[in-house]
Amino acid sequence: MSKSDQAVLGWGDLLRSGYFARLALICTGVWLHAADSLMVATLIPSILADIGGAELVAWTIALYEIGSIAAGAASALLSLRYGLQRAMTASALLYGAGCVVSALAQDMPVMLVGRLAQGLGGGGLMALAFVSINRLFPREHMPRIMAVLSILWGASAFSGPLVGGVFAELQIWRGGFWFFAAQAIGLSVWIFFGLRDQATGKEEHDGRIPVWRLSVLSLGVLAIAAAGIDVSPVRSPLLVLTGLAILAGFLRMDGRRQGNRLLPLRPLDPRHGVGAALLMIFCFAASTIAISAYGPVLMIVLFDTSALVAGYILALSSIGWTVAAVVTSGAPERRDRTLILSGMVCLTVSIIGFMYAVPNGPLFLIAVIAFLEGMGFGMAWTFVLRRATALAIAEEKDRLASAMPTIQRLGYAVGAAYVGIIANAAGFADDTTREIAGAVGFWIFAGTLPLAALGLVAAWSFTRPGRKAFGPAEPAAYQ
Repeated sequence: MSKSDQAVLGWGDLLRSGYFARLALICTGVWLHAADSLMVATLIPSILADIGGAELVAWTIALYEIGSIAAGAASALLSLRYGLQRAMTASALLYGAGCVVSALAQDMPVMLVGRLAQGLGGGGLMALAFVSINRLFPREHMPRIMAVLSILWGASAFSGPLVGGVFAELQIWRGGFWFFAAQAIGLSVWIFFGLRDQATGKEEHDGRIPVWRLSVLSLGVLAIAAAGIDVSPVRSPLLVLTGLAILAGFLRMDGRRQGNRLLPLRPLDPRHGVGAALLMIFCFAASTIAISAYGPVLMIVLFDTSALVAGYILALSSIGWTVAAVVTSGAPERRDRTLILSGMVCLTVSIIGFMYAVPNGPLFLIAVIAFLEGMGFGMAWTFVLRRATALAIAEEKDRLASAMPTIQRLGYAVGAAYVGIIANAAGFADDTTREIAGAVGFWIFAGTLPLAALGLVAAWSFTRPGRKAFGPAEPAAYQ
């Protein structure tokens, strides 16, 4: 029987494998990252009432994202140089330090410093979780492990706001940051002792951390984030184009390096498997962000629903992701192509569905489409990782694993700025009428269809039948 015909091991096999403690450790790190933004969003009204700084509140999210992307890009290199134990311990401690700074903040600028540190630590933990899955677990356990992470991510969609709401109701918003700081410090101790047997990677590198390239990457993301925070017809497109040009320069600089390269070679080139996978992830992250960015406010304006109902409609996407990931987690490798393409088609259909449902309703239809969107990600994400790491040459596997969540968050940042420009051009404002909201609800989804189309092309290239699927693949594509 070939590898592609072998069945994935069951849940009982995972529990009896001796890997469960490591999985719990990784899940704790993912939880800190997944629940952070939802917890902080719930605390924001209390924070503003105490220390002010409403004009800077959007940067509490933007700086966290910038830190996450930069740390994610550097994670594979750090794990190769220092090993998973040290890299993950440092990420947990940095996240915890950021929480402490935020908890002690007396004004918004200090809070932003804490949020940047939290982003660096949280992004590092998330990217290193993917590296850990690739490095620490047998391939036959990968789908079940990814299903566990999907369950955890879905649970975070509900528990993050709940945790923030408890501290907000108790009028001790600083306690929320202390609560997460304590978890991060505990996690750092657990990592230090739980992963002591993990040595550094074997790949040769020159030992230098590419501070300049990381700065260029951060500058590009910063320009794009700024474009999406305060949208204007002229300034925002210029900032997006500037940011994309800077990111293109970063990719060119990084591709010329070998010993301390941050990303896989040609990371967005659809002509080979790894590049096609990352391009697909980028395109669908950018094309599906519209419902998260504008869905709640549009539902409130168009259908007079509450913010709570709108929020839980969005949470159905996380539930759909979790359900699909669990249901498909036993699929053998020979079904990777079908599941990946089916997932990407579901995402494209959901965008088309939102084009109609958001302007016209009813809310039930929006909820069904949100669930479908989540299913698209859930049925594909596990198998994207499994197939992509099989296609990557040996020395690229860690870089690829950490690049996947990093490229995804980069896609979210670019997509958020892009749909912000579209919404602004369609007339979105604080006093948006129902007529304008309906137009915005159509165009923010219609405008992302070209990105989804490019994502489908990349998905076909990634999964095309003639491409070698397993083992060392396509070394010529990296030349």
